[in-house]
Formats: sequence, C-alpha cells, structure tokens
Amino acid sequence: MINRLFIFIAFIFIFSACKTSQTVQSSKNDVNKEELREELDPKPSESLVDTTIIESKDTVIIQEEVELAIYPKEQDTISLIGVGDIMIGTNFPHEGYLPQDSGKYMLSSVDHVLRDADLTFGNQEGVILNEGGEAKHCSDPSVCYIFRSPEYLAQHYVDAGIDMMSLANNHAGDFGETGRKNTMRVLDSLGIYHAGQLTQPYTIFEKDRVSYGFAAFSPNNGTQSINDLEAAKGIIKHLDSLTDVIIVSFHGGAEGKKYQHVTREREYFYGENRGNVYEFAHALIDEGADVIFGHGPHVARAIEVYKNRFIAYSLGNFATYGRFNLRGENGLAPIAKIWITDDGYFINGKIISAVQKGAGIPEIDISHKAAQKIKELTEQDFEDSKILIDPEGNIRYIQDQF
Repeated sequence: MINRLFIFIAFIFIFSACKTSQTVQSSKNDVNKEELREELDPKPSESLVDTTIIESKDTVIIQEEVELAIYPKEQDTISLIGVGDIMIGTNFPHEGYLPQDSGKYMLSSVDHVLRDADLTFGNQEGVILNEGGEAKHCSDPSVCYIFRSPEYLAQHYVDAGIDMMSLANNHAGDFGETGRKNTMRVLDSLGIYHAGQLTQPYTIFEKDRVSYGFAAFSPNNGTQSINDLEAAKGIIKHLDSLTDVIIVSFHGGAEGKKYQHVTREREYFYGENRGNVYEFAHALIDEGADVIFGHGPHVARAIEVYKNRFIAYSLGNFATYGRFNLRGENGLAPIAKIWITDDGYFINGKIISAVQKGAGIPEIDISHKAAQKIKELTEQDFEDSKILIDPEGNIRYIQDQF
C-alpha cells in the first residue's frame, strides 16, 4: 500500500513538472519576451509561468498567474551630433564662389560621421535661393558678405545625414523675406527640420517613438531673440509640456579668436548685443531644455554639463566655402557627438575633430586639434567641471552637478 502511494505521488510530481515545462517552452516561442526577461535578469529568483509583459515609462512588469515581479527598465540611448556654421557655396556676388562639381564633394569626407547618429544638427548660414530676393544693401557688392546658396546644394545636406538646421543667425535675412520663405520651403521639401525664424521659432517632431522639440535663437532681426529671455523660457516651457527631448540652438557671442572664452557676461560685437550665452543656456535648461548647441563666434568654445544636460557654447565653422576666414583656429571644424537618455540626461560624448581644407571643405583631422582646443578652453573656463576630455576628444562624465 505504501509503495502504491509513493508511486502515485511520484506520478503527480512528474506530471506537474512536465506541464510547467510545456508552459515555459510555449512562452519561449515569443522571442522578444524571452530575450527581454533574460536581458533584465538572466536568473530570476523564482520560475515564471504563463508570463505577460506590461511596459510602463520607467519599469517593465512581468506578471504571471502566481506572482508579480518588477524589474528596472533599461532606458533607451539617443545619439546626437551637432556642428557649427554651414554655407557650402554662394552665387552672390558671382558664381565664382560656388564649389566645383556642383558641390558633391563638399561633405563627402565627413558624411559617414554625420550619418552615424539618431539626429544631426547644423547652422544654415545664409539663404537657400536660386536667384533674386531683396539683397541687403552693400556699398561695394564685391566685398559684401551676404550668402545665397542655390537650391541644388541643399540636397547635399540630406545625403550627409543632416536632420535639423537653425535659421536663427545674422545671415538668415540676407535676401529679405523672399530668401527666408524659400529657405524654409526648400528645407521642408527635403524633410529637414528647422527653427529660429519669427514665423517658426520652434518645431516638434517624432522619431523612433521619441518626441522632440527643437528651438533656435539669435540676436538678429527676423529671428527668435536670444535677448528676450522671458519669451525664450516660455517657448521651452511649452515644449517641455509636449515632448520628451528638447534641443536648443543659439547664435550668440562675439566673433573671432579674441572671443573664444565664455565670459558669463553680456557680449557686444561692433555695437550689437550678442547676448549672455552662459545665462541664456542655464536659464533654458532650468526650464526643461536638454541639449544646447551654440554657434556664432566662428571659433570653438568650451563645453559644459549643467544639471546633467550638455552645452556646447560654440561649435565654430564647419563647412563654410569661399568667403570665410579659415586661417588657424578659424578653420577648426569640431563635430560634437553625444549620447543621452530618452529623457535628456547626458551619458558621454566625443569631440570628433575636423578641419576645413582649401576654400572650406571639412575633413577628419587625425591630430585632434579641435578636440584639444575645446579641452583647453573647457579646463580654463569651467575649472570645477564634472566632465573630463581626453586628448582624442572622448568626453567622460564623472559626477552629477546637482
């Protein structure tokens, strides 16, 4: 009798084990769930049966018939690239300032880098317009620095992987309202997001299930002002209520090698109020901005991480053909590549060095001059910085700044 009872109990145990095994095996047919479970915890404390996975913003909940286990959710990582001023040819005052071969090689040496990010940003200097427009007054057109890039050149932005462009700068109105409107029309037709004009100070878009707000500012007429801080904060507050990640561009600060440092004061250049870029960047991050790419001085400036958010105070010139001073440090063309979480926290980054060759064609610089210049400026301007930059441009975040 005892032997029969033992055999009966053993039979029930084996039958139950087989049933559990079959249930787990059937759940493994759903590869995504099984991989997710193993990624979160390859050895959970208890066996799971009849698993259901429910995702929320911050956690993944694995729910079974008999228990509820909560695992931390690994956040998505977003890669962003920012570069400085872009003007890859102008037909004003004559076509001699257009690159050869229709500009097809202007960005070809760096396009593999620019395409290697979720989003890539640059500052559009001048207008995109084939002809006409209301040109700014110049007493001598031969030395007048206003830029009108033919429409065919803009296709090279798409080919190089550029996704976003600022239209807030001192050349956005070079050819009046005709130039402004046509520039926006062309970028819209190419699927390039843009911001900074008074008629479109910001834009909202979605990519890979992440929503982005992008806003741009400058001290120049017809653009969203860097000097109206309250209006700027209002825009960021609005975007913060609608989007996951907010990217800001500003064109500010005095120009040239004498003005490479972040002064933390209001800057003037030829009598024009170019803003207090330090105050501006910090105020917008306080309101919810996540990444700030600065440009305008035509030279590189320091970088900073403030409240876990990345700031590049100037990315200098990047691809500026024919009419720009590219001697020495003016020819450095840094590419800032950063990784952030899907709610904007800076993780790490890299300053990829490039330099403009010839009349203004960017090429990768294996001597890392741009990275070393930004490292030097960052160490001088932000002595208490919680980031480290190595000689090759790798940016390591060593501590919170809260």
